[in-house]
Amino acid sequence: MRQSLQRWYCQQGRDLPWRRTRDPYAIWVAEVMLQQTQVATVIPYFQRWMEALPGIPELATAPQQQVLKLWEGLGYYRRALNLHRAAQILMQEHGGQFPRNLEQVLALPGIGRTTAGGILSAAFDLPLPILEGNVKRVLARLVALPQPPARCLPLLWRLSQQLLDPEQPRTFNQALMDLGATICRPRQPRCGQCPWQADCAAYNRGQQQHLPMSEHRPSRPHKQIAVAIVLRGKEILIDRRLESSMLSGLWEFPGGKIEPGETPAECVVREVKEEIGIDIEVVAPLATIEHAYTHFTITLIAFICRYLRGEAQALQCSEVRWVEPAELSQFPFPAANQKLFPYLYAWLEARGHLL
Repeated sequence: MRQSLQRWYCQQGRDLPWRRTRDPYAIWVAEVMLQQTQVATVIPYFQRWMEALPGIPELATAPQQQVLKLWEGLGYYRRALNLHRAAQILMQEHGGQFPRNLEQVLALPGIGRTTAGGILSAAFDLPLPILEGNVKRVLARLVALPQPPARCLPLLWRLSQQLLDPEQPRTFNQALMDLGATICRPRQPRCGQCPWQADCAAYNRGQQQHLPMSEHRPSRPHKQIAVAIVLRGKEILIDRRLESSMLSGLWEFPGGKIEPGETPAECVVREVKEEIGIDIEVVAPLATIEHAYTHFTITLIAFICRYLRGEAQALQCSEVRWVEPAELSQFPFPAANQKLFPYLYAWLEARGHLL
């Protein structure tokens, strides 16, 4: 099985930027970006990141806002913050070198067993298994797993370890991921092209379309959020989220959850007063958009508002700023807020505001 997979990979494996190097830093960045994100999306982000921050010292000393701006659009921003913090730890405790010891790697923020195995096998050819989503699917079909993979992780880890080629762990792990990504796909697997077809219990039982079994997922809660785009002359008010909050460190238009019995317009007036301490009035609705996060969905209702009085203060946020419209692109914003930019620019342009 190892030999057939390696032969298949030599012919069919994907040519990815982070596979052209043994640099553990580059591989680490790629592995973290690939958590929860598809390869095609990651490639341009990875290339921009490596141009801007080519090594551990550059990442460690980069401003947090630069790190978040480079990550903008990838989602799960905690990954970027963990990379930043881990680089600082590597400078302080490891002389700026990425360790080869598994326990030391697992001690870094944002690195679990699969990420550590992926980095150390790819960078140093250490015989460590992986168990990311594609690999779970391959193994679950291989043994016709009668339960959802999430309930059988110890078994799947043992299988990954047993199958691992101890002499070529780098290419074996990459091949196993590619097999799941390109052949043993979630739907319509290409069993006729699979090097492990003869050994696959799911295929031999005709169950490949039904495995792996999936967990029942409860419906995601929905939230209604109102935000204010507050104008003061030619300036717009933005604030930076608290470090303890979801999407920490990112900038946004102030606002919050609409309370029962409250209109969206009333919500933005209240939220801006509570968060920033200023009085505003609603001028006009701007846009209503829908956005989905992993665990919930939101309806975002945005209003153009006018500043009335008071001094902007960071009461329930990390920082507040008045910025020109053209400066907005310099700040890292959550994806939901970014969806408002075209509406805002169109509104300003229609009223003769220069961007």
